Amino acid sequence: MNSIGVTCSKFTRISLEREIRIGAVSYLNTKPLLYGLSNASFPYQLSLDYPANLVKSLQNDQIDIGLIPVAALLHLPNYHLVSDYCIGAVGEVASVCLYSNVPINEVKKIKLDYQSRTSVMLCKLLMEDFFKKEVLYVATKDDQDLLDFEKDTASLLIGDRALRLNGITKYKIDLAATWVEMTGLPFVFAVWVSKQQLSTVFVDAFNKAVGKGVQNLDKVIGEVDAQGLDLDTYYKKNISYLFDEKKQQGMRLFLEKIKQLI
Repeated sequence: MNSIGVTCSKFTRISLEREIRIGAVSYLNTKPLLYGLSNASFPYQLSLDYPANLVKSLQNDQIDIGLIPVAALLHLPNYHLVSDYCIGAVGEVASVCLYSNVPINEVKKIKLDYQSRTSVMLCKLLMEDFFKKEVLYVATKDDQDLLDFEKDTASLLIGDRALRLNGITKYKIDLAATWVEMTGLPFVFAVWVSKQQLSTVFVDAFNKAVGKGVQNLDKVIGEVDAQGLDLDTYYKKNISYLFDEKKQQGMRLFLEKIKQLI
């Protein structure tokens, strides 16, 4: 597959002569994407953070390339999709869910995860277009607030924390699976983005490094401390890493739909 969004043959400001500053989310789902960087053919610095902070880092030129939540693309006037890999799902993603002790028709308030704008926008979109339900949205600042499951209240959680909540509440709605049910398309949570065009030489090297773990998931699983989580299912069934045409269609549809919510 051809690299997406790469058209120039020379570096603009990003050069292999210095370390490339790479930012990625600090969740388990990125481990396969980062696995091959240890043997990359280019020098780099890697910083890990949660999605909302990575957007700020890219906007402020603190990183050159970031694994950026898709919703943030609407707030980047100029961006380039760098890689053939992403964080996506073709069904249940398991790590972006609504948790509650009452069914969705009884939910009156949703506490929103502070770590990712994309999941928040997806939640709001699904409530409006799929569930046809109006609720009160409440911003949160920490996990303690999110994990306080009040009556008539649901909490949106993402990442490893969401994986560990399986069974803690009576009800759970997987947002990626709901999106697929509504649209018939996969959902993309995050893509590799730069603010500048990069050379095909660098993008090829980056894709090779990023793809190594995706192509060797068993090796990645063997080296990750899962702390009791089923990474075999999570990496091979829940997360879909290839940024193919169907996922690109799903991403474009999501971006078009959420414009009305901004």
